[in-house]
Amino acid sequence: MRSTFDFAPLFRSTIGFDRMLDTLESASRVTSIDTWPPYDIVRTSEDDYRISMAVAGLTEADLTITQEQNMLLVAGQKSEQDEASGQYLHRGIAARAFRRRFELADHVKVVSANLVNGLLTIDLKREIPEEMKPRRIAIAAGEGLLKAGNQQIEVEKLAA
Repeated sequence: MRSTFDFAPLFRSTIGFDRMLDTLESASRVTSIDTWPPYDIVRTSEDDYRISMAVAGLTEADLTITQEQNMLLVAGQKSEQDEASGQYLHRGIAARAFRRRFELADHVKVVSANLVNGLLTIDLKREIPEEMKPRRIAIAAGEGLLKAGNQQIEVEKLAA
């Protein structure tokens, strides 16, 4: 039995979390989980992440990695000329095509991708723009506001 979550109460008290709530809702609707190729997601530091995928038998030319806004798409397709190289008596290494999607948070960018010994490694980094980082707000002294308020009262008395 699958229960769905009602995020309506959160919309009353949050601002700007629409995309995150939509992502949670769409993740709860996923019906089938594809486990091939196997992969790991590791947080290597506070703002760095690494995706490792086991893609045995595929070369750099067989793989495509695409980032579009907040989506990372990794696809693999074995080239047809490798398929025609002989008759298989047993096939234990999967050679099927795949498409794996990863939802990325805002400001997460792909830094690099490497394929070594059948392991595709994609390094990601969250780079928050300077204008979005926390900053300290200066608080004006209360005396400056009182003087300005007193001057305004004086001006209103003279005008009357």
